[in-house]
Amino acid sequence: MQAALRRERLGLSDNWLRHVQDVRQKHEAALVRAADASASDRLCELNVIGQVANVCHTSIARDAWERGQELTVHGWVYGLKDGLLRNLDVTIDDFAEATPAYDAAIAALA
Repeated sequence: MQAALRRERLGLSDNWLRHVQDVRQKHEAALVRAADASASDRLCELNVIGQVANVCHTSIARDAWERGQELTVHGWVYGLKDGLLRNLDVTIDDFAEATPAYDAAIAALA
C-alpha cells in the first residue's frame, strides 16, 4: 500500500500492485485528505471494496446468481496493527446489489 501511495516501482510486484495504483488514482482526493498514517489503511479499505465489486462482476459469480445458487461476497479487512477483522459493510448476494453496495461503501468512507 505504501508503494502505491508513493508511486514507487518495485519490480515484478508492480504488476500485482497495478490495481491498487488504479484505486489510489481514482480516490486520490480522499487519500490526500487522510493523514499519512491513515492513508495506507484507507487505500487498503478502498481496494477491498473495489475487489468485492470486481468479484461480483466475474462470469463465475454472475452465472451462479443466474442459476439461483446462493453466493455472498463480503468485504472485510484484517488489521495488521491490532489483529482484528473488520467488516466494511459491503456484502453482496445478488448482482443487482453490486453497484449500489459499492457506492454506499465508498460513501461511508468519505
